[in-house]
Amino acid sequence: MLALLTRDFPASGDWTYEFKYDGFRAIVFWDGKQLLLQSRDRRPLNRYFPELEAGLRDVLPAKAVLDGEIVIETPSGFDFEALLLRIHPAVSRVTRLARETPASFIAFDLLATGRSSLLEQPFRERRSRLVAMLESPRLPLRLTPATSDQKVAKKWFRELEGAGIDGVMAKDPASLYVPGERVMRKIKHERTADCVVGGFRWSKDHAGKAIGSLLLGLYEGKVLHYVGHASNFKAPERKALVAFLDPYRKNVKGSFGEGRAPGGPSRWSRDMDKSWEPVRPELVCEVAYDHMQGDRFRHAARFMRWRPDKPPKDCRYDQLREAKPMNPRVLFRQPITR
Repeated sequence: MLALLTRDFPASGDWTYEFKYDGFRAIVFWDGKQLLLQSRDRRPLNRYFPELEAGLRDVLPAKAVLDGEIVIETPSGFDFEALLLRIHPAVSRVTRLARETPASFIAFDLLATGRSSLLEQPFRERRSRLVAMLESPRLPLRLTPATSDQKVAKKWFRELEGAGIDGVMAKDPASLYVPGERVMRKIKHERTADCVVGGFRWSKDHAGKAIGSLLLGLYEGKVLHYVGHASNFKAPERKALVAFLDPYRKNVKGSFGEGRAPGGPSRWSRDMDKSWEPVRPELVCEVAYDHMQGDRFRHAARFMRWRPDKPPKDCRYDQLREAKPMNPRVLFRQPITR
């Protein structure tokens, strides 16, 4: 079951609020003998998290299907980059990382117990049974805190971002579990940055006729580094961008030539065309982003507006802000609502 992104907390109604974690969404299937960790796109994850498979076998109190998040906890928040390092073909490397940076699983929904499906039970019932089942969870298993008090949820949103949460989830206590549907709501942290457009990619199957994404950069000294892309354009806007960018494709000097450039295909996107076209680094736009991953945006940024008033050289890394890191253990000291 998925979530609909919203910018604000619900204005009315009864809601249950939980943390939105910074990890890998996963389902745990446990029948008392076999344990399967499955990703959101139905891929098995056992080989990448052997410590979770072994640990969950020891601590799960009953046969169950659990929805939750795989995370790696550090004293300064959840480490998403450490999670990415696990998706590696070498067993020896995965084994070493499992020992050095062990993962844990945070359960936030109960989909089945024994042979009984709970998909058609309301969330309040699934939550109550989940809390009863995981009354005293032991690592690597955790139970997500929850509250029905929006004031508490807003305080979480304001004060606990540094522990590594993406924001807050809002769930209707009466809602059923509907796979593939955006039944939940997610209220995410969002920041803005002014970036230089250093290039673009053509829209898939429409090369020369429509722009797929703008490639964004920030300066470090005199060098422009690629930091991510924005692609939230409607079809007419994609076509209009072709003519708009055309003058900047002539006599290109600079762009990402000296700094970090947009990458090619990776193990996450082997079949995607990652070729790109440079433009003169003279256009500035304001974009919204959620998290940094190292020195680039983790997810696609959201184009907001052009900034003709902003000199490209003023688009530097020093404008970016991140919450003060804190130990994620503070999250699990929050109230447990049935």
